[in-house]
Amino acid sequence: MKRQMPEKNSIHTLEITDMNNLGSGIGRIDNIVVFVVGGCTGDICEVKIIKRAAGYLVARIEQIIKESPYRIKSDCKVSNRCGGCVYRYVDYEYEKEIKRGNVKAALRRAGLDLPVNELISTDVTVGYRNKAQYPVGLGKRKDFEVIAGFYAGHTHEIMDLGGDNCLLQPEIFGRIAKYICGWLTTAKVKPYNEKDRSGITRHIYMRRSELDGSVMVCVVNRKSYSRMNELAAELAGKFPEISSVYENVNPDNTNVVLGSEYRLVYGSANLVDEICGRRFEIAPESFWQVNRGAAERLYMKAGELLCEVFAHSHESGRIPRVLDLFCGIGTVGMCICPPDTKLYGIEITPSAVENARANAKRNSFEKAEFICCDASDPEAISSEIGKIAQGGLDAVILDPPRKGCAPELVDLLCEISPERIIYISCNPDTLARDLVRFTAGGYICGGVTPVDLFPRTGHVETVCLLSKLNAKQHIEINLDMDELDLTDAEKKTTYQEIKDYVLEHSGLKVSSLYIAQVKQKCGIIERENYNKPKSEDAKQPQCPPDKEKAIKEALQHFGMI
Repeated sequence: MKRQMPEKNSIHTLEITDMNNLGSGIGRIDNIVVFVVGGCTGDICEVKIIKRAAGYLVARIEQIIKESPYRIKSDCKVSNRCGGCVYRYVDYEYEKEIKRGNVKAALRRAGLDLPVNELISTDVTVGYRNKAQYPVGLGKRKDFEVIAGFYAGHTHEIMDLGGDNCLLQPEIFGRIAKYICGWLTTAKVKPYNEKDRSGITRHIYMRRSELDGSVMVCVVNRKSYSRMNELAAELAGKFPEISSVYENVNPDNTNVVLGSEYRLVYGSANLVDEICGRRFEIAPESFWQVNRGAAERLYMKAGELLCEVFAHSHESGRIPRVLDLFCGIGTVGMCICPPDTKLYGIEITPSAVENARANAKRNSFEKAEFICCDASDPEAISSEIGKIAQGGLDAVILDPPRKGCAPELVDLLCEISPERIIYISCNPDTLARDLVRFTAGGYICGGVTPVDLFPRTGHVETVCLLSKLNAKQHIEINLDMDELDLTDAEKKTTYQEIKDYVLEHSGLKVSSLYIAQVKQKCGIIERENYNKPKSEDAKQPQCPPDKEKAIKEALQHFGMI
């Protein structure tokens, strides 16, 4: 018997049993899925049906009969209208469970049965973003008032923050945006109107370095504005943190924020920031993770997954060879590879390639090469990868955009057969799709680790290691790579046993990288070049003293020192 869909505007009582990545609660009416805007797992609600679709319903809460234990009071006064922080009213510990569950669900939908590790997070949920993009428009409170804010959910209506700052942004961003809006109001500069394509100013775009607090400001205009020099001078005088002011010109009828034309109006061309002990210069259009603290943990996890590759290369007297696709300014490759790595980076943005070359020099990656090419274009990339692969590759780093990798790129990588592939993804669905293709091409994934780079939003990052199955016929087994190629002193004790001992006796979690570093100090393994920087300025994440002490106690317990 066909199910009868409830009528629009009808009222129902239901329990929220789950949440999705859009922040909607999920319940059921007669086994029909209902997405409840603002619902939280455990809520018992009276809801009104506001949309009927094929196979599901959308509802809004009329009354919460019983609140979920995971529900908290939102600390943002516009969170019910803004389309950004979909989990602002959810306890953060539960948000982390939701995100891990979303990764599991994406893998399951693709037919993959893979372990999903505990989510990595800094647990910082306010002020973590180092970049902001504010759309500019006209306010409604006065005859002429320029405002900046964020779009209300599912609209292009700008919510005026009224001088308040978004909780995800550093406080200075709100002050600078408010000052620019006041200046534009006084100067009678009309904001861009997307309906008739009139007006001048479209967006205010900012970046901030956590190294020194300096701020890059970029005003996005439909056409070049004659008084930009005057605005830049006043900004620099008012805010000593501002290190550069750009004008970006975007004349196109598009929702893309930045155009292709940049003009430096004041100050330095690039920001300089630091991550994993390495310093990077960043152009306004270059990719840089918006949450530096969480990105550092992401890269350290990626480095841990590849540490044995570098160790084995150096033990055999070889220089490791690594290809970093979608490399941006070189961040991932330089954060997880030793400086003597033969590192090849491929990136589509010319200014990012220039930054990457300067960053390689800054961080003593003397053998690094960076190529300007579109890694999403299989035809363009094929010859470049083919030439690089002729010398052999120990590993490939993938950090593609949300759309993931083109099928032809996956096939090409399977053909050149690097021993290891690190895949960093900002979209669990496209990650799962690509993992299916890599598996068919002879790779095995031991598990996926989520990393929360975007707390309070619906987004989640992931990192995983793909290992090549060289044998034509094989039996799949669970194998800890730390147990391979052990020296005599290590044959009786695995890395996992050391990790378990440290966790049990000190409560600390230690990585394979840290264990390898402590072993080297104790003379158990000889890795002369592994993790050794070329200069004093080229830093690599090192084992903290408390963890070093705990690892040494474990080594003593197992009779290794």
